[in-house]
Amino acid sequence: MSTVEDSVVKSQTSVPDGYVKKSAWPHRVVVVGGGFGGLHAIRSLTRKQVSITLIDKRNFHLFQPLLYQVATGALSPANIAGPLRSILRSQKNCQVLMDEVIGIDPKERTLKLRDGEIEYDTLILAAGASHSYFGHPEWEQFAPGLKTIEDATEIRKRIFKAFEMAEQETNLHIRESHLNFVIIGGGPTGVELAGALGEISRQSLKYDFRHINPSSANIYLVEAGDRILAQFPEDLSASAQLTLEKLGVTIRTKTMVTNITKDTVEMKIGDTTETLRTSTVIWAAGVQASPLATLVAQATGAKQDRAGRLCVKADLSLENFDNIYVIGDMASCMGVDGKPLPGVAPVAMQQGSFVAKHVWEKVNHRKLPEFKYFSYGNMATIGKASAVADFGWWKPTGIIAWILWLGVHVINIVQFRNRLLVTMQWAWNYFTNDRSARLITGHHLDQK
Repeated sequence: MSTVEDSVVKSQTSVPDGYVKKSAWPHRVVVVGGGFGGLHAIRSLTRKQVSITLIDKRNFHLFQPLLYQVATGALSPANIAGPLRSILRSQKNCQVLMDEVIGIDPKERTLKLRDGEIEYDTLILAAGASHSYFGHPEWEQFAPGLKTIEDATEIRKRIFKAFEMAEQETNLHIRESHLNFVIIGGGPTGVELAGALGEISRQSLKYDFRHINPSSANIYLVEAGDRILAQFPEDLSASAQLTLEKLGVTIRTKTMVTNITKDTVEMKIGDTTETLRTSTVIWAAGVQASPLATLVAQATGAKQDRAGRLCVKADLSLENFDNIYVIGDMASCMGVDGKPLPGVAPVAMQQGSFVAKHVWEKVNHRKLPEFKYFSYGNMATIGKASAVADFGWWKPTGIIAWILWLGVHVINIVQFRNRLLVTMQWAWNYFTNDRSARLITGHHLDQK
């Protein structure tokens, strides 16, 4: 082993108290968040002479686009998550710290962590986003969103427990409320959840109960806008709606949710207010940047948009702090059309790769580029053998779009083991309609 490589290994295996350490190479890059953006930035700096530290509250990378399949019992959590140390074990210029950022001093170039502090020369913030309930945080306890493994297993518990409660209920009105499922938000996540619920009630659970007919479940997809999948062309939105309706999903557009309680959802359609009794509500309507964005804004004076995202310059750095980059769901970055880029994985991955290149060019005192996002298109799956895709020049639907969706997602799963597991599980689900991961787990199973 060379002297340089040996010094890197030593720097990773012995970290002094407080996390403040001397780097093997003079330029210290700290990445906060091991999601798509953070990982792409780190991997793009492989074999570069910089010392990298990844900080994440979790010890794993989560493939969020398939999180809804955990929530609906098609996949297990381990199928879509991989340990960060395992993913990065061969990258000798990178170490991983499982910790949380609770403060930043941009002038001293220091991050305060729960268990110490760490210095940086370049900081890359990629901490993602959380749910936004549009000024009603009290709704979260009744309508969980879908951003974490815990969210997914909680939603899974609520979905399958609702069928169990209906099976035991003798009061027909209460039984019906258990079989009412409400999904709020008609974007890709809401559409994917609605389609999966339609398959669960009409296929997966078809022969499993003795006192109820699961296919009698009422699935409502509620969207405040004019149509579902608003970011897709109108013909693809219409195609998706038709497929969902065939799965038994009732779609309510131009419908505002005005209140959510333990067992009801109040909706306003025009001048009419309707109250629907239900024991299962899922939130897929809005997101806001990680709370870390507010900490950074307070320390740097950076501006935030309405979703709490940090406004960045054309090179993805903050105003007045060109050594702090923000990518992914934390960044408010304008596209060529003058609109903010969407919070999707392809944007985060391209931003991560760009920032890595930008950092290396800066270290070597070369000309610095500006970030330009290239969209390869949008895709959304609706159910088995059904999806929609928009590539601009081509807009496939049905099984062709579904196969493309499968391929794109398998390719982008980080670890080969997970690719193999997911592919095998999908094949099993396709031929048997069996969602083998439909487990009811978690504490307080006696509560909703």
